[in-house]
Amino acid sequence: MALRLAVFTETHLILLLVILLLLFGGKKLPELARGLGEAMREFKKASRDVPDDHPAPGAKPEAPASTASTGANNQPPKSS
Repeated sequence: MALRLAVFTETHLILLLVILLLLFGGKKLPELARGLGEAMREFKKASRDVPDDHPAPGAKPEAPASTASTGANNQPPKSS
């Protein structure tokens, strides 16, 4: 038996918009939509900037970074 989940028809969307209009009022809805749009843009921007931790299948793994490049052990030994 096939079960359809999360399918919105035009009637559902219209009813949802009417309820939102009654709850928040006509003046607040554009501000809410603007904030939602800005949040979506920020999320997309942040998700593009995240490095991919999992290499593609068949790709060679990179060599781990050495501790010498961290700057902790880059000074020559002191002679007494």
